[in-house]
Amino acid sequence: MDKGYEKERFTCLSIKVSIAKKYRRFCRTQGRSQSMALLAMVNYFEANGVSPDDRLDETIASLKYQMKRRFNALVAIVRSIEKEQTKPTVAMLQSLFEQHLQGEADGFGEEVMEFIERKFEDGPPDETWDEETTVPRVRYDRLEERMAALKADFSHVLDRVRVVKPSFGKEYLKLELTMAEVEKYRRNIENS
Repeated sequence: MDKGYEKERFTCLSIKVSIAKKYRRFCRTQGRSQSMALLAMVNYFEANGVSPDDRLDETIASLKYQMKRRFNALVAIVRSIEKEQTKPTVAMLQSLFEQHLQGEADGFGEEVMEFIERKFEDGPPDETWDEETTVPRVRYDRLEERMAALKADFSHVLDRVRVVKPSFGKEYLKLELTMAEVEKYRRNIENS
């Protein structure tokens, strides 16, 4: 008997004979009573929001196969990212750490890092500075690049300065820059 429905009465449904035979065969293959098989079908359609008229274009087995292929493609993408991006980055970081450790063993990296030395010919700019300043080469190069960029920006601004001679009053300077250019220069100065 059907569990949970033992005390309920049966009712008749009007079904065509050929459909009733097909339904009884289906219930036997499912190993359920006709009531429980019909209840399972109704629950399935309600739970999945599917109408009996809706057709899946493919079988569930073919959908599983497609999903498996998609997962394999995702795994291949992740492996290629790991091989082409992550591992080289890790190798570079390890080589940097090895150079750093080797530099410490060699005497604080004198052979590993190149330095620029600049002596002040007119004397130190103020009393707290030494006569000699040592700067790492990388930092020096970056500072030179920023200086070149600032010079280029400043020369662009100076090219946009015009002298205005009004008929009355003193001459004045007019800056012919767009608001976007002014904002760009402001951001550059704030980020420097």
